[in-house]
Amino acid sequence: MFPLRHTQPAVPTAGGHSESTATTPRGSVARLDLTNFRNYENLRLDVASSPLVLAGPNGAGKTNLLEALSLLVPGRGLRRAPLAEMAYRSAGEAARPNWAVAARIRHTDGDVQLGTGFDGAVTPPRRTVRINRDNGTPAALAAYASAVWLTPEMDRLFQDAVATRRPFLDRLVFGFHPEHASRISAYDQARRERLKLLTDGVHDQAWLAAIEERLAELGVAIAAARNELVAQLNSVLAETATDFPRLALALAGDVETWLQEARALAVEDRLRDALAASRAADAQAGRMLVGPHRSDLRATHVGYGHPIGMCSTGEQKAALVLLMLAYAELLARARGQTPLLLFDEVTAHLDGAHRAAFFARILDMGIQAWMTGTEIGVFRELRGRAQFLTVVNATIT
Repeated sequence: MFPLRHTQPAVPTAGGHSESTATTPRGSVARLDLTNFRNYENLRLDVASSPLVLAGPNGAGKTNLLEALSLLVPGRGLRRAPLAEMAYRSAGEAARPNWAVAARIRHTDGDVQLGTGFDGAVTPPRRTVRINRDNGTPAALAAYASAVWLTPEMDRLFQDAVATRRPFLDRLVFGFHPEHASRISAYDQARRERLKLLTDGVHDQAWLAAIEERLAELGVAIAAARNELVAQLNSVLAETATDFPRLALALAGDVETWLQEARALAVEDRLRDALAASRAADAQAGRMLVGPHRSDLRATHVGYGHPIGMCSTGEQKAALVLLMLAYAELLARARGQTPLLLFDEVTAHLDGAHRAAFFARILDMGIQAWMTGTEIGVFRELRGRAQFLTVVNATIT
């Protein structure tokens, strides 16, 4: 069976009136088109700006819709999968060489057409981006759309190792500072170069000093951006009246702490001196022992006074949902338009009170949230206020 080319009518408001453009959230999706993407050979979906519930069995294609939308902002999408793996394939056939995702986004300056795709028939294979039919770059998508996502793999964020939380935090920072990703890439490259010199026994003082100067400059910029975002998130979390657990964030890292005590230039000098002093120790350890690549994001349950990671699974999930809503609020304030919320299996581990609080919050924010679940009944409080779509074998009804 071929996937249905489906058009979803606008959902009436609670008062029974159709959605008006005067109240339509900027940043929401009006139309989504998929071609040869994952298990969708061909799909067109027209939607209103209200929240959407995508219900259906595992493997039906619900998460694939969220992944498609996540590719319309800079980055590698919510699965961070290789581009070639996203291509459609039917039983007994090889994967198609090309795929495409396109959407019409309600933007502050009028609707904008965004598209991205993969061309595997050329050498080397490449990703393509189109903005209003003009060629663009993945980074340029940030000017037109933003997205916040939550997947089941993130449910253990507060229990997992720091190597999981740090990239999570940096992805949030990237939403406000697109240059943050390139800074981290340059920092990591310089860190590897310095370590190779040290472990190879190359004692070129001028060369090492130049690399450490670069590391200090980049490291302080990275840490400062993290500090700024965590402070803003704490401000939103403190002012939000909610039934979710009260949450407070903190950064544990040398450079982030130094920036709270001194100006950036002084911290650059301090980090550069610390790197020079730790050359022998770094060579022996086989890694760089000081710098923002070792920092951690910590979260505390304000009511209990202990780390969120020590709370129940349900409270951890509720805290994570609250954190992502606070981040979405920040993005909306900064951009003047709401981000997309892409929440996969969002109700898992949430009790009835936390589910009700979550639904109330997204309705109050006026945000287009795309939510998936295997059981449609847990979303019953959204009846009449959200679009309900059933997804079975890449067919939407």
